[in-house]
Amino acid sequence: MNEDKKTEIKVGVTIFIALIIFGLVFGWAKNYSFSSNNFPLTVDFNTVAGLENGDLVSVNGVRKGSVKSITSNANAARVEIVFDEDPNLKEDATFSIMMLDLMGGKKVEISRGASNSDLDYSKIHLGNFSGDISTVMATLNSVETDLISVIKDLKKSLDFVSINFTNDDFSSNVNQSLNNVKSLTANLNELILVNKNNISETIKNANQLTSTTNELILENKEQIKYLISTVNSTMNNADILIKKIDLLAGETIDGKNNIGKLLYDENLFIQLKESLEQINKLTNTINKQLENGGLEVKADVDLF
Repeated sequence: MNEDKKTEIKVGVTIFIALIIFGLVFGWAKNYSFSSNNFPLTVDFNTVAGLENGDLVSVNGVRKGSVKSITSNANAARVEIVFDEDPNLKEDATFSIMMLDLMGGKKVEISRGASNSDLDYSKIHLGNFSGDISTVMATLNSVETDLISVIKDLKKSLDFVSINFTNDDFSSNVNQSLNNVKSLTANLNELILVNKNNISETIKNANQLTSTTNELILENKEQIKYLISTVNSTMNNADILIKKIDLLAGETIDGKNNIGKLLYDENLFIQLKESLEQINKLTNTINKQLENGGLEVKADVDLF
């Protein structure tokens, strides 16, 4: 009887220990924590794409916490995250839902950020869904028609190229072009060989001309400088002369000099006109007297 009880006790203890181990393993797998030092954080996503309670939460790829709860509202899905320790997130941290494996598992990936200010854990933050295999397949389905059209066009292009490259006329033309290029290259080589000495002489003469030009410039350096200086001086003098001519023209137009007065002074013009008329009358009178017998001079002279 005692042996049976011992056996039952052993079995019971074994089952109890197994249950404890199972609970610990299950809690570890679901990211349950018995610690009271939790750091909660709330993030809104436009979609959670199959994210579940207890799923992994990592910061820069390092496991830091788990998903505590998921609720939905009219515009977003709200995910409450619990960290086992302070993740030291910054104000510019980003939140994304990513694939955990090919079987469709999801996780929340957080990029810590580089700001000097710490993240405010009391606020609700915004995250995004980075996509998974299903979204990739949906994208491929959306471009399926275009992809088929591109493949058909590519097949037509390949068929066209194949037909033209296997055509005897095309092959003959290509061979003829290659032969022409080969012949041109041979002729060019022959031309260079025949005129090798002339080419060398031309290059030599060009070098000599360059050297002579350099020597000429060096020998006449001072004269060239003087010539340039003289040209600059002449240009400056011409500029001064033009300014003076402009000034004279302005004074003439404004009537500030004698030429301007002669050209633009109406009173002077009237006086000149009257003088000319008087001279004209005097000339006519003298001519008439000369024609009538002589010049008559009437003078009334009082002497003392």
